[in-house]
Amino acid sequence: MMSTQQYLNRLREILRDFEKLGAGDVRTRVLALVPAYDSLQSLGKSLIPEGLQVSARQRLLRHFQLYPKVIIHERELAVVAGISEWARRIRELRVQFGWKIITGITVRQIAAENELSWEFELPGALGPNDYCLIDIHQDRDAAHRWNVANDIRKDPAGAKEKILMYLRKNIGKIVTGEELSYVAQSSEWARRTRELRTEDGWPISTKMSGNPSLAVGEYILEDDRQAPPHDRHIKESTRREALKRDGYRCRNCGWPQGSRSKFDQRFLELHHIEHHADGGSNELENLITYCNICHDEVHRTGKR
Repeated sequence: MMSTQQYLNRLREILRDFEKLGAGDVRTRVLALVPAYDSLQSLGKSLIPEGLQVSARQRLLRHFQLYPKVIIHERELAVVAGISEWARRIRELRVQFGWKIITGITVRQIAAENELSWEFELPGALGPNDYCLIDIHQDRDAAHRWNVANDIRKDPAGAKEKILMYLRKNIGKIVTGEELSYVAQSSEWARRTRELRTEDGWPISTKMSGNPSLAVGEYILEDDRQAPPHDRHIKESTRREALKRDGYRCRNCGWPQGSRSKFDQRFLELHHIEHHADGGSNELENLITYCNICHDEVHRTGKR
């Protein structure tokens, strides 16, 4: 492989030759620029340090790793990749290999469902053709989930049903919006995921709906059970306000949401102080935050 300087010299030669053509036949001038296109791609590849240039996917990953939490435009990535299918390679990095690269399109879809925390601050807003590596740590379980996602993606069920299938295959595990979008094959995936939580009562946590320790675009199905029908009528804004008021902690035992681990997979729920069956309202003053263990105990013993 030639050095960066050699590619640059070659590109200059091509452009000088192109200049000499003047205002000639259009196709002749276009064909004269083809080597310039090829040289520019090779020049972009050469910018990544030697030893990390083996494939477009590795070059792209290295570029993201050099600039984590920095917004990178698609044209920049196309130059680094040096191939026309660079977008597919980024999708592989996200979904198949577990690198948390968020896209401007995904951010917009999440924001449309009020799931985007205002704490998500980057130097400027992500445009639809922008990308950003938001975490330098690779999710090493992603390869297994990739196989599961591919199987569910082929199912003839609707988008919401496939999202639920995928979440139920990964109970208690973080999955990304990119994965849910891939499984659902629908631009409405964020809305369908919200509906599963707010209308169907599945305990799906996000940064904005009960688990501030999650990153933007991460989702967890906390448990394989639906909330009782009356709990599904609590307004999403009220649910968020109650959790925030209670410091994202169980008001009975003090368990904090951020301490969840594979050995302690509790999660937070809202309990009606005056039971809904006795006329209790779904308003903030009648709601209290409990972990699911305390919540079950309260209902089992009949305490308020």
